[in-house]
Amino acid sequence: MGISGIGIWQILILLIVILLVFGGTKRIKSLGSDLANTIKSFRKTMDEEDKEK
Repeated sequence: MGISGIGIWQILILLIVILLVFGGTKRIKSLGSDLANTIKSFRKTMDEEDKEK
């Protein structure tokens, strides 16, 4: 449980609804692709560090 009995999934759903209402779908699409690129970059960096050791 998170803040005052609200779970993480409820918070995420609320944030998505707020983004849809105020930001539109284009921003969510760009945020999703930016997040995916960040995760890929992070994994690539971690793999490179493991190979160096």
